[in-house]
Amino acid sequence: MTNKISDKDKKDWENFLSKKENLPDKDTKELYKNRVKNRIFDLHGYTLDDANKKIKEIIKDSYNQNFSKLTIVTGKGIHSDNEKNPYVSKKMSILKYSVPEYIKNDIELMKMINEIKDANEEDGGSGAFYIILKKNLQNKF
Repeated sequence: MTNKISDKDKKDWENFLSKKENLPDKDTKELYKNRVKNRIFDLHGYTLDDANKKIKEIIKDSYNQNFSKLTIVTGKGIHSDNEKNPYVSKKMSILKYSVPEYIKNDIELMKMINEIKDANEEDGGSGAFYIILKKNLQNKF
């Protein structure tokens, strides 16, 4: 290969550098396009009623802001007082069971959701779950 650059190539390069318009960076654009927008929310300390109201608000807001994934931390229920009350279901009063059940039974929320699945160990394991949201085609940012 030769180290010589032709006069035409030099002129083309100088023309290119003198222009002020920005060229799109395809690499950065692809990284942004493929990046997952994740939101994490912790429901520790919420009552069942408050947790259900809050989760509805979170899902709607996240969907409208085009988040693609929610990590919802509910805890494992090991500090729950439901063990002391014989009239309360041991499983269904714990947020980790009841919040996903509430979401699945809400038709309006399910229209915004692709999938609800268990969280990976590093994100809370059995004390958390993921909500994979559908793409909101009405709000393109």
